[in-house]
Amino acid sequence: MNRARISIFPLSGALLLPGMELPLHIFEPRYRALVQDASARDRRIGMIQPRSEGQKPALFDVGCLGRISHIEALDDGRFNIILTGLARFRLVRELEVSTLFRQIEAEVEQAPPEDEALHMVERAALEQESRRFADALGYAVDWTAVSRLDDAALVNGIAQIAPFDPAAKQTLLEADTLSERADRIIQLMQIVGRAERDGGATMQ
Repeated sequence: MNRARISIFPLSGALLLPGMELPLHIFEPRYRALVQDASARDRRIGMIQPRSEGQKPALFDVGCLGRISHIEALDDGRFNIILTGLARFRLVRELEVSTLFRQIEAEVEQAPPEDEALHMVERAALEQESRRFADALGYAVDWTAVSRLDDAALVNGIAQIAPFDPAAKQTLLEADTLSERADRIIQLMQIVGRAERDGGATMQ
């Protein structure tokens, strides 16, 4: 791992994973400043979830470093950006800074291998559970398009868009392998499916 100074965007429920894209609408002054600063330097921003509420909430230990791959500056000072995930990082300590946005020292992992794949049985189980999940929640899905996705795009795409709560999303980010992340997704889908059948709340 490499130690790095990272400017962070703490955002509950927003999951960025290596190799995936995350669109963001930036409107708060502190995060406008963050985007302006990142654009002038290396275009890198760390996405990390807060553990709590408040002006300066505690943070989870693991986040994902992203690079601004697209930026649209709006007339009123807001931005629309797309972050592309580079690698996970582990929080070491928060830094004392004068900037509007928070900065941390973190250990940045190596990017996962591009050819990371599931076993055929794991892929089939994930697709089957995804169909059940989508049907239970009334989602319309183009399953032909889904079948053409590679394993990493399928697993990480579900992790980002599925209606799981922030703590559940965090467990998906912290999974060390694609296989482990797929297994956790299946378990979470089954939990939500049972809650739906029992008339309970979904993990939103």
